[in-house]
This record gives sequence, C-alpha cells and structure tokens, in this order.
Amino acid sequence: MAFYTYILASRRHGTLYTGSTDDLIARLWQHREKTRPGSFTAKHGVAVLVWYEVHETRAGAFRRERRIKKWNRLWKLRLIEEMNPGWHDLSNRLNP
Repeated sequence: MAFYTYILASRRHGTLYTGSTDDLIARLWQHREKTRPGSFTAKHGVAVLVWYEVHETRAGAFRRERRIKKWNRLWKLRLIEEMNPGWHDLSNRLNP
C-alpha cells in the first residue's frame, strides 16, 4: 500500500494546501467536490494537484506533511516547480 504527501493549489502561485493520505484519488475527489463544507480547501477553491510524493508508511507521509507545512512559502513554491514547472494538474498521472 502506498501513502502520499501532496500539495494542492488554487492556481499558479495561488493558495496552497498540504496534506497526506493513503488514497490520493479519493482525497482529491473530496477536495474537488467540497464534501467537507467550511474546510480550508472548500473556502479557498484549492483543488489542483500540483505536487505529490509517495511513501511506504503512513507515518512517513504524515511526517513529510508536517515538515512541509512548517516551510516558508518560497520553499513550497520551489518544491512544486522542481517537479511541475508548468503547475499542471498531476491527477492524470495517478492510476485508478
């Protein structure tokens, strides 16, 4: 089983959200369908997958999420642009 740390954006250089999950496809659906009204991503329209990383353990994905959340914005932007300079939606890379 794979675990993921991911970053969503509202648009290029827009609002960012960092999270972790064991089912990235399902989690993206929840963000996009705003199944949790009042959540940060629903309020700010954050739903484009711009970066993700695969981990072997839930704890590893969670630790990475917490570490990234403490980073300053510039570091997060650099991380995204190293993997995804065009800020494309990476959800099409995921296998259902």
